[in-house]
Amino acid sequence: CTNVFHHLSLSLEEAEGSFDDFTRSYMSYGVQRQANNSLMFREWAPGAQALFLTGDFNDWNSTSHPYTKKEYGKWELYLPPKRNKAPAIEHETKLKLVVLTSEGEELFRISPWAKYCHKHVDSNTYDWIHWDPIRPFLHQHTRPKRPRSLRIYEAHVGIASPAEEIATYTNFTLNVLPKIKDLGYNCVQLMAIMEHAYYGSFGYQVTNFFAASSRFGTPEDLKRLVDTAHSLGITVLLDVVHSHASSNTADGLNKFDGTDSCFFHSGPRGHHLQWGSRLFNYQSWEVLRFLLSNLRWWMEEYRFDGFRFDGVSSMLYHHHGIAMSFSGGYSEYFGMQVDEDSIIHLMLSNHILHTLYPDCITIAEDVSGMPGLCKPVKNGGLGFDYRLNMAVPDKWIQILKELKDEEWDMGNIIYTLTNRRKGEGSIGYAESHDQALVGDKSLAFWLMDKEMYTNMSSLIPMTPVIDRGIQLHKMIRLLMLHRLWGIGSLAFMGNEFGHPDWLDFPRKGNGESYQYARRQYNLLDPDNNLRYTQLYAFDRDMNLTEDKYGWLASQKKDKVIVFERANVMFVFNFHPSNSYSDYRIAAGPNGKYRIKLDSDAEQYGGHGRLDTDTEFFTVQEPFKGVNDQCPCMILLCFIHF
Repeated sequence: CTNVFHHLSLSLEEAEGSFDDFTRSYMSYGVQRQANNSLMFREWAPGAQALFLTGDFNDWNSTSHPYTKKEYGKWELYLPPKRNKAPAIEHETKLKLVVLTSEGEELFRISPWAKYCHKHVDSNTYDWIHWDPIRPFLHQHTRPKRPRSLRIYEAHVGIASPAEEIATYTNFTLNVLPKIKDLGYNCVQLMAIMEHAYYGSFGYQVTNFFAASSRFGTPEDLKRLVDTAHSLGITVLLDVVHSHASSNTADGLNKFDGTDSCFFHSGPRGHHLQWGSRLFNYQSWEVLRFLLSNLRWWMEEYRFDGFRFDGVSSMLYHHHGIAMSFSGGYSEYFGMQVDEDSIIHLMLSNHILHTLYPDCITIAEDVSGMPGLCKPVKNGGLGFDYRLNMAVPDKWIQILKELKDEEWDMGNIIYTLTNRRKGEGSIGYAESHDQALVGDKSLAFWLMDKEMYTNMSSLIPMTPVIDRGIQLHKMIRLLMLHRLWGIGSLAFMGNEFGHPDWLDFPRKGNGESYQYARRQYNLLDPDNNLRYTQLYAFDRDMNLTEDKYGWLASQKKDKVIVFERANVMFVFNFHPSNSYSDYRIAAGPNGKYRIKLDSDAEQYGGHGRLDTDTEFFTVQEPFKGVNDQCPCMILLCFIHF
């Protein structure tokens, strides 16, 4: 893959002039207003016999404005300005492409490069809306410095309100960003931004890749949201979906030019059987242009700071991870089942992003544990900064669902929390949006269940269920998000205060209800006297404490391990060069501790710096151990007596 990556990189630069030009193709495709207000349209539709532009501007005449066919399946149309020098097509004009297929059929399509799409209430499909405001929003604030400790608040704009309706970018800007700042999160990860015709898909069935979802407002509203986040010092990540695309034809990419291929593989390889969606042909030059330019578009036009790549496991393998249980054996990761085209595409994506934007953050949603996923591209890796460790929330659900408290296996918990490849950046979390979906339960609901609806008042004594639930909720989140991972953390909106309900988008099965498609921030109103405020306060202080001490980014430079078993204290110094004096560690019972086993003793081939028969320490406060006489890489075993 590395050799193919380098060859493809050189070929792209040679043919296109530079990576910068190639990945800015959104400036030449779709519709572009020129300096004299003329309009240039360009599309790639290799299977089309003819291409036309229609819309409000020509009374929906489907043949009056034909494109001219160019090389390599490209089509162009030039529209001069009006007599008054205004553009021939005004801002917010409704448009459609008319594709004439080889069978003579006329298909109405949306440009793949459309920057804004909208669906009227009485329509079943989205329309392409020409977006060219006279006064576009201009960003005022620079991007924040890349966080040293990444604390991510995973959020969905549409559900970010207690009201039973679709919330807006403006609501998020005014009401949610201040909460994120107050809670101490330094990064917000926005889901469902790329336009998707089906709201219930959670944004993962994308129809229009360059369009910000119009459900929540206009493109300018989203730009204002990102700019406001930057003013608060909050990094903004986009949940980007390049692993597949909606199978919609009228308002999506599917069969754009009338063929089964175009942007996708033809035949079975081009269809995801579980998701019912289309799979990109990453080997195609024009698909690379489209997807790589899509990343640049969100970075440049909206000023996002990076991406969480969805469905990476599906991309990496021809089997898409379906019915697979990865055990970690290398035969699972190297073989004919691996999709090399996808791997090279991901290498290109990360190479471009990290070369052009050194502080860009990329996170892979991968459950398989692919080796090299978070290694730099220059070292033969795929180039991601972090991998979401998706096995950990499943472990917590298993524990809470299947085990009694006294059956919890601490060793198994620690193993799961620390099970990652050496040097791999990982995002640890107890729960994300996956656990909030209908049919599952949030961490708080597993702990407290129906009592959350009746016994969360702070004006009444806590029941045993609420008491246990609140204490474990805090402990699990602190352990998971901040203690053992030492890399980065993530929380889904509302779960920081133990949101009581699951998440269910409007659909026929629930009567198109918005009752569960919302986050009840109103539960935090002090006048309600609910214990949700206590969980909120703990989450805030937990994040602020991490911000002060920075343990997520700590490299554990001392390389000392200390633990106690059966009144025996074990102290290991693995540092290759450092010894320590007055090194404070926690001790067990007060009293005297004698050194019973010293790996540095002469009889074991050591230097014999300590007399293990006479040396002992009296503990009346935390022990100040690892004497500075001791060389590095030793074990001291203290016995309490």
